[in-house]
Amino acid sequence: MTASRLGRAAGLIAATGKLAARALERAARVIRAPLPVLYHVSIIALSAAIAASLPVTFSFAAGRLLAYWSLVQNERLFLISTEIVVAFVLILVFNHARTNWRNRTLSKMARAAGMVHVTPRTGVLARRTIRRSKERQAAMRDIMLIGSTGLRTFVDPKGDLHAALQTCRTAKIMLLDPESRGALERARIIPDPAITQESLRRQVREAIDFLAALRTVPQKSIQLKLYPDPPLWKLAILGDYVWVQHYHPGLDVQVLPEYVFVHRQDPTSLFPAFYQYFARRWNDPAIPEYDLMKDELVYRDAAGDEVGRRRFGSTPADPGLGVAHGRSRGGWVRRKVARLISGAIAFRP
Repeated sequence: MTASRLGRAAGLIAATGKLAARALERAARVIRAPLPVLYHVSIIALSAAIAASLPVTFSFAAGRLLAYWSLVQNERLFLISTEIVVAFVLILVFNHARTNWRNRTLSKMARAAGMVHVTPRTGVLARRTIRRSKERQAAMRDIMLIGSTGLRTFVDPKGDLHAALQTCRTAKIMLLDPESRGALERARIIPDPAITQESLRRQVREAIDFLAALRTVPQKSIQLKLYPDPPLWKLAILGDYVWVQHYHPGLDVQVLPEYVFVHRQDPTSLFPAFYQYFARRWNDPAIPEYDLMKDELVYRDAAGDEVGRRRFGSTPADPGLGVAHGRSRGGWVRRKVARLISGAIAFRP
């Protein structure tokens, strides 16, 4: 009997100890996070004060309104002025509501397209924000870039991708071939007289030297291609983000806004379209790859076999020889000879 009483007492003491421990734990939580508790207490006290003051407030407002109305009910000028003010306020409110509704609709369309940001290029603060965002997005990621000469983009220490190229993992870069017709067209449509084919050649040369120096860094892959047609889009694919600008004829690309799209699992997003555009351009066999070690342009056929080379700054190979279209001069001659032989055999009586 005594043992059972002792067991019950021990159980009661243990239960009391557990309850005390839980109470202490809750008290410690309250002490550690006093702001939520104070916030809720303040909200409850404020709501109680407002509810208690409503009768007095309405009584005071009604009395004051009746007093003022007895004075101004026969004042036509005051009534007309009040109507004008109220109409003006209503016009402002409805215009603001309509503007907000239109902006909300545009925001939904932008989100559906995957666009998350539009930033102007003008201003020191805006350029600094763009540069830091690109550095953060490209850190230890892959960079895919289509540009014109790359001088102000990554060669200049203040360029958007100068530091990003030094911290990225791999980089695939496409620049304008200064010896192509596209470079001549680009230099012609820019109103700045300082932009000539020679200046474009010099800027691309500086970009090549910068990339060649980066290629010596261990565990970093840098690939460069030079495309021949006039530039259309300036793309910078940094991980899950793509920064887009348009090369407008007659305008400097630095004064145009830059649009940012993010990669999402959404078929309406434009990120895959820009990514596929870059991939199709990069895999085009008609666009030669630049050998940064030997300082030569390498032409390949559709199968990826090398068919010709030329030094930077030299005249592009004659398309009739097949180099620019993936065919070597020797193959062209062999095909001509084979056609002559087959024609002679077919003509034999």
